[in-house]
Amino acid sequence: MKRDLYFSKPLINAAGSLGFAPDPRNGISLDSFGAFVTNPLSLRPRLPTHHPALVEFPGGFLMHTGLPNPGFHAALKKYSAKWNRADLPIIVHLMADRPEETQRMVRELENVENVMAVQFGFAPLLSDDIILLNLEMCLGEVPLIFALPHEQVLTLGRELMDGGASAISIASPRGALYDKAGNLVTGRMYGQSLFPRSLDIVRSAAMSGIPIIGSGGVWSQADVESMLKAGAMAVETDARLWVPKERNN
Repeated sequence: MKRDLYFSKPLINAAGSLGFAPDPRNGISLDSFGAFVTNPLSLRPRLPTHHPALVEFPGGFLMHTGLPNPGFHAALKKYSAKWNRADLPIIVHLMADRPEETQRMVRELENVENVMAVQFGFAPLLSDDIILLNLEMCLGEVPLIFALPHEQVLTLGRELMDGGASAISIASPRGALYDKAGNLVTGRMYGQSLFPRSLDIVRSAAMSGIPIIGSGGVWSQADVESMLKAGAMAVETDARLWVPKERNN
């Protein structure tokens, strides 16, 4: 029987912001959070990109990392006990570009204690058909959350929900900038300047009846409340967790 997706508190961290398991040593209190989202995991280990980059722009920054991770089975071995002992339920974020591999990971996660849901992330420009095939192959006991780019939230979200997905979340938008050396860097964008666009997507998705997890530029409690008022079922914050609080007061 499929479990329901329910957040006791509406705030959660975005994938990639706090590591693979809750860690009290990082100094960030998770008392106000309703779940913990892991860094992205792929079936096989991934090394960091050869040219990691962070390029700032007004109101945010663009980052390219290559999404390094130890691989799914190594992560299970290292973190599943920590997930089980965690005070928060765990949402495992999977790179879902190959449906057969995604299905293998989801089936194993169905037997891992304290995993409340799986969130799928996708490579840029992945076709709707591949995303829908992930849904078809991975439906089961664990609720599935699909992290979609802005342009697909409204065009594909309704079809995913009709097919059995539990929620849609907003993936960090992608962009390109030249760094100081004149190299063109592509990557994901973060920062407060993203918030108005994200809030508009949440509003439109909620009006369309899509259970939506808001994210993108969420920086303050007022931002969280705005997302919830616009219809979000939960709200993800990302880069705000990396910035010392004194810089934001």
